[in-house]
Parts: sequence; structure tokens; C-alpha cells
Amino acid sequence: MSERPTHHSSLSTQHSPSGRLFVVGLGPGDPALLTGQARAALEAAEVLVGYAAYLDQVRAWLPAREYRPSPIGAERERAEAALALAAEGRTVALVSSGDAGVYGMASVALEALERWPGEEAPHVEIVPGVTALLAAAAVLGAPLGTDFAAVSLSDLLVPWDTIARRLEAVAAADFVVGLYNPASGARRWQLPAACAILSRHRSPETPVGIVRDAYRLGQRATIIPLAALPEQPIDMLTIAIVGSSQTRRVGQRLLTPRGYAERSQP
Repeated sequence: MSERPTHHSSLSTQHSPSGRLFVVGLGPGDPALLTGQARAALEAAEVLVGYAAYLDQVRAWLPAREYRPSPIGAERERAEAALALAAEGRTVALVSSGDAGVYGMASVALEALERWPGEEAPHVEIVPGVTALLAAAAVLGAPLGTDFAAVSLSDLLVPWDTIARRLEAVAAADFVVGLYNPASGARRWQLPAACAILSRHRSPETPVGIVRDAYRLGQRATIIPLAALPEQPIDMLTIAIVGSSQTRRVGQRLLTPRGYAERSQP
């Protein structure tokens, strides 16, 4: 039975005058990690909008819905299409992988909503999901036991100078760092550049966990030293978690203790 939505949610299929849009995080891909609230929103939706590969995850168990797929890179177009459908009085789900608010469709949808006249704007609700970083961390053990940061290495929307400044800051502050979008077929120099920045503040032996396809078919995980990270065959389906000065390997897992004092305890 699906988990009941929170008190401020309303997932009935009756239309409000301006319709409703749920921006839904699907989690990392395993149906078991789809939240109850996300499942309820998807079941309530008449139309599902999103990247074709993500919609295919839902189509298998909700085949009777109307699907509006679009290619990767068409984020603004799909957000505007989802809002337009909701403004017609329909109940719409705009899907993202992971959590819609973390490098996902939530910010794109709210940017598009800003351009709508207030009296015509549909109701929009953001439905959380399990992020790729949290999924990868669970596979690796407990690398996020204390303060951490997430940084995307994709410079398609954010200038590399800005990314580099952020990496320098979190590395100097001894955060565990989760690297999203570490490399793609067209972006190969950013990961070595990021490693050079991190290496100014971390030992070359700092443990790094690499997870590809977390909680999906073909999942692979490995732990390597930071010095070996630039040469790894990493792609967009990979998350790399770079440890802090306190992170250590425990068998085949990573552990970052919750407090620095715990490191010195027997």
C-alpha cells in the first residue's frame, strides 16, 4: 500500500481549475528505492513528462498513462510542456532521476513557473527522492558520516572557474566530496583538473569510492587512492566520493566517523 502523502499534499485525481504538476524524483533506479510519496504522485498523474529513459522506468508498472518523452538536453522544453499541460487542468508528473531538487528538474520547473502569470499558474509540488550520492554512499558503506559537499564537474551550465573555486574551498575545509557528472565522452579533462585541486589538500592515499549504476543492473563499486582517480574509466553513470582526512577503509567499505575525536579512540 502506498505511503500517504504529507498533510500539505493532495494526490486525488480531481482537477483544480489550473491543474497540478508534481515534480518527482525516481531515485537511483531500483523500484524499491522509490518513495511512497513519489509512487502516489506517479499513480495520481494522468500525463508523465520526462527524459525517455526515465519514463521507461515508470511505464513498466503504469502502462496506461499518457507519456510525453523528450531527449536529454531538452530540460527547459519539457518543464514548459509539463506546466502547460497542468494549466489545462490536468494532473501531470515531471520526472527526474534521483532527487528532483538535486541537479534535477525541480529548479528548471520553478524557473519556468516564474514566467507564468500568478492567476494562471498551476499548483506545483516537489516530491523528493533518493539521490545518486546517497545511493552510492550506501553501496560504499558510510563515507558521508560527517560534513560533506556535492560538486558537479559538468561545465555545460556552470563555468569551470566557478567549479574550480568551489572545489578549492571544500577541499581546503576537509569536506568529503561527492563528484557528480565526473566525465563524459566529450568531457575528459575536467576530472584530472579536479583531482589536481583536491590533491593540493589531500594525501595521494586518500580513499576514493567509485560507484557506477548504483542500485541498477550492472552495479560496480571500487575503492582506490586519490592518486589513481584521474586514470579511471569514469562516465556520467558514475559517482566518485573523495574522502576527507578522516575517511578510512574498513575491509571493502569506506567509513568517515561522525566526529574527529573518534579517530583516536581504540
